[in-house]
Amino acid sequence: MPDAVASDQPTRLETSRVIEAPAADVFRVLCDPQGHVAIDSSGMLQDATGDPVTAAGDSFVVHMDRESLNDYPELGKYDVTVSIRDFDQDRLISWDILGRVRPQIGHVYGYRLEPGAEGGTLVTSFYDWSDIHPDWAAAGIFPVISENALRATLGILDRTVRRGYPRP
Repeated sequence: MPDAVASDQPTRLETSRVIEAPAADVFRVLCDPQGHVAIDSSGMLQDATGDPVTAAGDSFVVHMDRESLNDYPELGKYDVTVSIRDFDQDRLISWDILGRVRPQIGHVYGYRLEPGAEGGTLVTSFYDWSDIHPDWAAAGIFPVISENALRATLGILDRTVRRGYPRP
């Protein structure tokens, strides 16, 4: 495991929002590969292949398009594997991104869910790059996704859940 990134800069972003839905409904979207595509605010996630995840160690493939961020458009379209790291039904899901780059980057995305009053759920989205490989830390390109993008994704998640996605 690479050493933690030594920096005065933060290496983790978190933002929260109450979603007026049961945690199980929110979690169902977060476990579905197509749910990830449906709620992505960056525009990078174009499609996904695989079954909904049910445990740590499960994975699925996401078809990406980096041109959406306009930071490395030469990457064009590519695939990454989402590998589930933490899985606590209706409470926590996090994942590593495994791609074609070497060394692997080592950043982690995820959501914590806390059921609240009146059927709502406090959903916290997080993005952590504290354990990225030193080669990537030296590149100075993190965070790839901003706090505003995390917040926007929570807004899209709220709308998506309220509209009943995914339908049984």
